Amino acid sequence: MRTVLVTGPGGAGRTTLAAATALAAARKGARALLLTTESSAPETVLGTSLGAEAPTPIAPGLHARRIDPGDRFRQEFLAFQERAGAALDLLGAAPLDEDELTELPGSEDFALLQALRAEHTSDAWDTVVVDMPSAAETIRLLALPNQVRRYLRRLLPPERQAARALRPVLAQLAGVPMPAQKLYEAAQRWETELSAVQRVIDDPGTSVRLVTEAGPVAAANLRAIRAGLALHGRRTDGVVVNRLLPTGSADPFLAALSGSQQTALKALREEFPDVPVHEVPHLGRDPQGVDELDALIDGPAGETGDTGTGDTGETGDRDRHGETAGRRPDPWTVEDRLATDGLLVWRVPLPGAERRGLGLVRRGDEIVVTVGRFRRIRTLPSVLRRCTVSGAGLRDGVLEIRFSPDPDLWPKSD
Repeated sequence: MRTVLVTGPGGAGRTTLAAATALAAARKGARALLLTTESSAPETVLGTSLGAEAPTPIAPGLHARRIDPGDRFRQEFLAFQERAGAALDLLGAAPLDEDELTELPGSEDFALLQALRAEHTSDAWDTVVVDMPSAAETIRLLALPNQVRRYLRRLLPPERQAARALRPVLAQLAGVPMPAQKLYEAAQRWETELSAVQRVIDDPGTSVRLVTEAGPVAAANLRAIRAGLALHGRRTDGVVVNRLLPTGSADPFLAALSGSQQTALKALREEFPDVPVHEVPHLGRDPQGVDELDALIDGPAGETGDTGTGDTGETGDRDRHGETAGRRPDPWTVEDRLATDGLLVWRVPLPGAERRGLGLVRRGDEIVVTVGRFRRIRTLPSVLRRCTVSGAGLRDGVLEIRFSPDPDLWPKSD
């Protein structure tokens, strides 16, 4: 299945272009689904109200579904409360009723990821297009499953010995016997769910599509966004430049605006030399209804509906068992320069990254890479754990981290 995650700066028209992309896929014969958490904008664009329980038919081959994060939060909280009933009783806690529950910050992220996983495994669709949050939020959202799994493994390690060790400590702190086993059962359920979500994100058929307007700061903004996506192994399959005015206008005002847009468009093409940059004309109005969306995907803009997988592969971390089946090859590659320089080099593709916003810290068997406002923690490959970091440099969009073998840890030659 093909999954296109449509994002971009706020106000660039990503909801409209997400709907147009899904419609274009349906027009080509795919069973297409549009997923969104927005309440009113998608309904205005599509010209019909959307249900949260099941996908709503929009056009031949096209369905759309609005995700209700509040309902998802209530269901999950009530289920957790029921499973933890024994522990809550021991603590004397009073359970909460459904009508007094309101969603917490961050619940929308988990609701969107859960819905994406459910639709991905349903086998009901050939193409799923997701109307994602703004670009910075999208990067953090796509990094969320791996981050939460890491926290769970640190706080609730899977070894049973740890469970036995925790039980008396928790009992002493709480003053009552604590069912530590329940904590581990809950952690395992979360691990299973998060692993399934991560597989969808890492699937070779999943990519990110950026929507932007052609303004003077567009290239700079997208440069930082692209670097953040690359840091977390997300593949950018295209940049869609929205609301382009026609060139050659006799009106001086429109001609000046169009000229500014063309300058920005040229800068975007230079910034993304290896990514398709698609142009979408300004219709003179905000599209409303399927018929007007067709105007965005017909003619020169038809490529915005392309759901090919592209040829740029990036992926996330291996899971805890090391499997990478169904994933793209890891772009973080180790280059062996022991024979020539006595070094091993970990090459990290970071197109768009700048030296001034780059940070690198090693902590035990992990390395923390910071690019601007985005951060990622990776476990070192086994061969690099026996080395020390001897330097790093950013060149042509690739961060090269140099490692020297630690004499105390490196195997001795005979």
